[in-house]
Amino acid sequence: MPDPSRRESRGSTGPHPSAPQPRRSRLLGLPSWPQAQHVAGILRDETVGGILLLAGALIALIWANSPWRESYHSLVETSFGPGSLHLHLSLEQWAADGLLAIFFFVVGLELKREFLLGDLRSVSRAVLPVVAAVGGMVTPVLIYLLVNTVSADGSSTGWAVPTATDIAFAVAVLAIIGTHLPAALRSFLLTLAVVDDLLAIAIIALFFTDHLSPGPALASLALIVVFGLLVNRSVPRWWLLVPLAVAAWAFMHASGIHATIAGVLLGFTVPARPGPGEQAGMSERFEHFWRPVSAGVAVPLFALMAAGVSLLEGGIGGAFTDPIAIGVALGLLLGKPTGVLGSTWLLARFTRAELDSELSWWDVFGVALLAGVGFTVCLLLGELAFDDDAGQANHVKIAIFAGSVAAAMFATIVLRARNRVYRRLAAEETVDLDADGIPDIYQASEADQRGR
Repeated sequence: MPDPSRRESRGSTGPHPSAPQPRRSRLLGLPSWPQAQHVAGILRDETVGGILLLAGALIALIWANSPWRESYHSLVETSFGPGSLHLHLSLEQWAADGLLAIFFFVVGLELKREFLLGDLRSVSRAVLPVVAAVGGMVTPVLIYLLVNTVSADGSSTGWAVPTATDIAFAVAVLAIIGTHLPAALRSFLLTLAVVDDLLAIAIIALFFTDHLSPGPALASLALIVVFGLLVNRSVPRWWLLVPLAVAAWAFMHASGIHATIAGVLLGFTVPARPGPGEQAGMSERFEHFWRPVSAGVAVPLFALMAAGVSLLEGGIGGAFTDPIAIGVALGLLLGKPTGVLGSTWLLARFTRAELDSELSWWDVFGVALLAGVGFTVCLLLGELAFDDDAGQANHVKIAIFAGSVAAAMFATIVLRARNRVYRRLAAEETVDLDADGIPDIYQASEADQRGR
């Protein structure tokens, strides 16, 4: 690795002569201080949520393979709700359609903030996570289709399953292994996951709408417009907004479009820019309230309802000989990392961009492996693809577990090998010699950007 004392420097050196100089590069450069704070806050919430997600999944897995497995299946199949509104659903369906709508509402809030205030507002900063996310979506699909094309028993039905990244699961892995990613890698991982969620939303909307009832769809859109008008006029009255959101979700569900799309659209309507005299926009305030609900309640309960796969009676053996399951597992373990790493390398190759002098392609490989940790949205896509075939859905869930756990294990090996470097970089990013509350390296980086 380069000696940090020999970093190239141009322009301003920041507010203090002995302040650390900004790590300069076009790829994986240091984010702005507000963006770094925002990312750190999100990852703290998602770390707790990820651990709860893992706990919910493990409880479901153990319960579904215990002597009391019948009670688990009876629980998830328990149905309730008004049938006249097309809402007589099982607990598993309520979790997938209802609780995940909260998750996708938070995704909508985060997407809008990223496009207006975050890294995605700048073409130069957005190009890397967008290209990496697209590569990380296309390559798993190609691997899945290749496996199922060469197999006589293959099927293209599950092509979408290995395309998603679970940020909560990924940061839980980081927390468990004690890896301190520097700000540039944290920002890249989160922004990559945000774009990945956007692509998953597009897949759900375009490919998993079996039928469309125009009346309920228009009613849902009308309610979403009313919701948007209210929040843009700074009318954050929960007693009014929550019933509107629930009604929009119910009509979207009745329309045949997956109900989680309503959550995304509602999130898009919330203004991200702070108003006069405000330090934070409404989307950030909403996100501050709803992200813990999503990460700490909605997603873990969904995992509890959806992750109870049967490993008995040939479950594992059947999955490992099923081309659909093999395609899903290889899509996550090989396709995601190859797509993210390969597209990033191609971007550097054809734009003559360089990685940060303190980072290496080994670091990009580690983050790319984390992108192969797919769980929440992968499970949802698996349920949508095989909702009429319980045995096949079981194999797909086993494949998601296997691919994600394997990707997490390899990411652990790669990132732990660099942990000493990460600790040094993380410590450097906290140095504040002038005691103004902003680490000096961020001030030096911003001054350097202004001087270009």
